[in-house]
Amino acid sequence: MARTFLTKLKRGLFMTHTEFLEKVGEAFQRTGPVEPVHIDRLEEALIAADAGVPLAVRLADEIRSEVRSNRITTADQLRPAVRSRLLALLEDADHDRRQAAQPPRVTIVVGVNGTGKTTTVAKLAKRRKEAGTTVVLAAADTFRAAAVDQLRVWAERVDAPIIHQREGADPAAVVYDAIAAARSRGIDEVLVDTAGRLHTRANLMKELEKVKSVAAREVPGAPHEVLLVLDATTGSNGIEQAQQFGATAGVDGVVLTKLDGTAKGGVVLAIAERLKLPVRWVGVGEGIDDLLPFDREDFVDSLLDVEA
Repeated sequence: MARTFLTKLKRGLFMTHTEFLEKVGEAFQRTGPVEPVHIDRLEEALIAADAGVPLAVRLADEIRSEVRSNRITTADQLRPAVRSRLLALLEDADHDRRQAAQPPRVTIVVGVNGTGKTTTVAKLAKRRKEAGTTVVLAAADTFRAAAVDQLRVWAERVDAPIIHQREGADPAAVVYDAIAAARSRGIDEVLVDTAGRLHTRANLMKELEKVKSVAAREVPGAPHEVLLVLDATTGSNGIEQAQQFGATAGVDGVVLTKLDGTAKGGVVLAIAERLKLPVRWVGVGEGIDDLLPFDREDFVDSLLDVEA
């Protein structure tokens, strides 16, 4: 992975990294035997970073067990042991993106209000274009006032076509039109911006099911990816809601936004542990280039202050 990712990620994780190392830095840097207090601090640091109590307790207990059995005998073995466990946790949640047998590929972006779905769609469009993929944006958030205007501004910035209808129109009809436009113009992928919704709103979830159904009818295997956008600043408070949302919406992966604005970056670990979903992308700033493809090794090394 390019070092640009690691540099930006370390900057984005600055608060999490700083708070985490304030609690466990001494344990990672000292020599001599591992002291029980240092494992306690590791557990506390993981909980404070919103990795989740069950994960923090389990990982700390595993380390204690290895210390008791003399598999870990010195403090300088502690950081590699923690690193290997965190990497294994994130690896367990990983899986490949589904490809379309024939274009266009359809990606639907979902989530609750205020997480940054619309800007995420635009940033994804830029990333896709940089990779040589042509895209069209589907403005399927017909519920929120000015949502289409917001996406249109972003579409102009990334130089991507946008398909939209009037406010209050059927979102599934927008997706149908976007797929038809992609076919007629030879465009590779349709990126769908949807309205913010809670899993408890049955009518909105039914609307989302209709969007997915229309995509599946028009393109074999669609939607090829459903991305759930989560706000990292909400920490573990958003995990329970995301669990329910993911179960209802059939989510394939997570986009974690605003990672640079919180000391709770350990929520990435909670997502892997509790949601069993891969984090595909992380947002580390407001700029158009501040959406980064997630790399588990760079993330763990940034958190634990391991030099590249």
